[in-house]
Amino acid sequence: MKRTRPLVLVVFAVVGAGAGLLLQVILAAAGTAAASAPFTLALSLAVIGVLVVVFALPVRRAVRDRDKNRVDPFYATRVVILAKASSIAGSLLFGASGAIVGYLLTRTVIAAVGSIFASGAAVVGSIVLLVCGLVAENMCSLPPDDEDKGEKTLATERPH
Repeated sequence: MKRTRPLVLVVFAVVGAGAGLLLQVILAAAGTAAASAPFTLALSLAVIGVLVVVFALPVRRAVRDRDKNRVDPFYATRVVILAKASSIAGSLLFGASGAIVGYLLTRTVIAAVGSIFASGAAVVGSIVLLVCGLVAENMCSLPPDDEDKGEKTLATERPH
């Protein structure tokens, strides 16, 4: 597996922003209330991000001290995939919640302060998820061998 590229995260953030803005425009055209993210979304995203890092800790310990600690390669694979999915989902939700906040702030009729703060908290929660996913992915990377001066690979390779 390769590391998550910044361009992929930017593309997902732009797609999320487009979807969030499109949702708000459709709701406004239908004459319904504008969408806002609940505060519990931000809390849930932050908790998920912290859990992803906690799941990556055993893999990090095994990578640092290969003689003492062994980790199941299937567990390492699952953690790396979860970390990658978390960073991509965090990027997508960052774009969507950022578009919602932007739309709420640029309306001629100002939305309720609670909905703006809750949507702003969703932006922060999605950033936490994005960063935690990238940190966990970095924690699962193998250092290069002495004879191999190449790029770091993720800890999904089977031990010899």
